[in-house]
Amino acid sequence: MTLKNSQDRYSTLIIGLHWLMLVLLVAVYAAMELRDLAPKGSALRADLKILHFLLGLCVLGLVVVRLGGRWVGGDTPPVRPPMPGWQDRFARLMHYALYAFMIVTPLLGWLTLSAAGKPINLFGVVVPALIGADESLSHQLKDFHEALATAGYFLIGLHAAAALVHHYVTRDNTLVRMLPGRRL
Repeated sequence: MTLKNSQDRYSTLIIGLHWLMLVLLVAVYAAMELRDLAPKGSALRADLKILHFLLGLCVLGLVVVRLGGRWVGGDTPPVRPPMPGWQDRFARLMHYALYAFMIVTPLLGWLTLSAAGKPINLFGVVVPALIGADESLSHQLKDFHEALATAGYFLIGLHAAAALVHHYVTRDNTLVRMLPGRRL
């Protein structure tokens, strides 16, 4: 496993973390959407809620690892041929937005459960509450958490669409730099 980015591609660590995050986000969203299909009060609904909480905390942990991996990886492999300046600035803004989403959304979920006075059990370890119980605040935090989750569909979709446009329309190496198992 390579830790440093090359001139042509991201390190295998960064690539693996990127695609693992995608799988984790799909699982978080699946647990959230499937929960709504289960009858209220059912064991399946309760299990999907717990799974959603656990996966959300895993997203938070993985994003910390990803940020460390980006720091260790060094310089980002350049896009070839280079993008216009406005596209580069927009791509950076999009990455900041995605990282903010992956940090703030799980934190809001954690704060929501803390304010609701609900314990969070992460693989047998009780996760401490971030704030004291406050039912009114819990509802407000939940609304904000859900709004960000909805915005996440847009952010993730736009990120994927941009990668495909770069690959199939502009024909640069943006997507190829992040594909696993490819040699350039």
